[in-house]
Amino acid sequence: MDKVRVGFVGVGGMGQCAHLRNYVALDDCEVVAIAELRQGLAKRVAERYGVPRIYPDHEAMLAEEQLDALVASQPYSRHGVLVPELYKAGVPVLTEKPLARSVEAAEGIVAALGASSARHYVGYHKRSDPATMYARDTIDRLKASGELGALRYVRILMPAGDWIANGFSHLLTSDEPMPPLESDPPPAGMDEDTSNEFNIFVNYYIHQVNLMRHLLGEPYSVSYADPARVLLAVHSASGVPGVIEMSPYQTTIAWQEQALIAFERGYLALELPAPLASNRPGSVTLYRDPGNGATPESITPELPWIHAMRQQAINFIRAVRGAEGDALCQAPEALDDLRVARDYIQMVRGG
Repeated sequence: MDKVRVGFVGVGGMGQCAHLRNYVALDDCEVVAIAELRQGLAKRVAERYGVPRIYPDHEAMLAEEQLDALVASQPYSRHGVLVPELYKAGVPVLTEKPLARSVEAAEGIVAALGASSARHYVGYHKRSDPATMYARDTIDRLKASGELGALRYVRILMPAGDWIANGFSHLLTSDEPMPPLESDPPPAGMDEDTSNEFNIFVNYYIHQVNLMRHLLGEPYSVSYADPARVLLAVHSASGVPGVIEMSPYQTTIAWQEQALIAFERGYLALELPAPLASNRPGSVTLYRDPGNGATPESITPELPWIHAMRQQAINFIRAVRGAEGDALCQAPEALDDLRVARDYIQMVRGG
C-alpha cells in the first residue's frame, strides 16, 4: 500500500488529542474518514485536520470506505458491544486501554477476534515511549548475554499527578447531546462497591499492570494486595518479584512515574512523562557494576523528541504494514491484564 488509509471511530477528547493529531502528521498514513455521533463536532474536527469524509456512525463508514485500519477511541465500557462489530472490516484495530469493562466482556472480545481476520491492538502507549522501547531492548539483550547476571526485581511507581499536562488545550468540543448507548454489563460476581473499585483501578492503573508484564518479559500473578491500596506485589512465572506502588503520594503539577529493573550487577531506571505531554520522551539510565575490578558506569542515552502517543501511532502503522514488534499490546495479553486486576481487587477486598 502507498499510504495506510485509516478511519476514526470517535473524535472526543482522547480521539482528537491522543490519537488523531498524531496520525494526520504521519507521511505514510492518511486519515480518510471519521465516524462520530455528534455530526457538528465531526465536521469541525474534519475541517481542522483535513479529513475528507464524515459519517454518523461506524456502520455507515464501514459500508462506504475501503480502509486499511481503524482507530476507535471509545469508552472501554462499550468495547464488548462495539469492537466485535469493527472486526467485521477485517483490518487492524487500535482501541484505548483497558480491553473491556470486565474479564467476561474481554473474553467475548478475544473470542470474536479469533473468529475474524482482524488484529486488535490496545493503546498501552507507555510501551511505545522511546525510553521504554530502549529499556525493553536492553532488558532482552542483558537476559540473553547474562553480562549483569539474572533479572532480580521490577518496581513501578505511579503517584497521582497531572496526567493531562495541558494536552487538551487544542480540544474541539460540542454542546450536542450524546444519544443513549448500550454498555457492557458490570463484572460478574462483584457487588456494586467491588465493581466500582475494580473500575477505578483498571481506569487508572491498568497501564502499570501491563507495563509490569512488558518489563518482566513473561506472565505474572498477584502475590500480595496491601489493604491500604498502595502496594501490589507480584511474582513472575520464573519467580522474579515485582511491586507496583500506587500513589503513595500525589503531585499537583508534576508527573513522577518511574520503573526500576534490577539485575544482579546493575539496573535500568526508567522515567516516563505525563501521558498527554507532547514532543517529550521518557528517560532511561543503564547502570553497570560488573565487579572484578571493572569501573562501574552509567549510560543515559539521548532519545528522539517523540512522545509516546506519536510513537504509538508510528508503531501501529508499521504493524498494519506487517512489521509487528513488542511495543504494541495485542488483545489476548490485554485480557490477562484484566484477570490480574480482578485477582488484585478480590484479594484486597478479602475475597
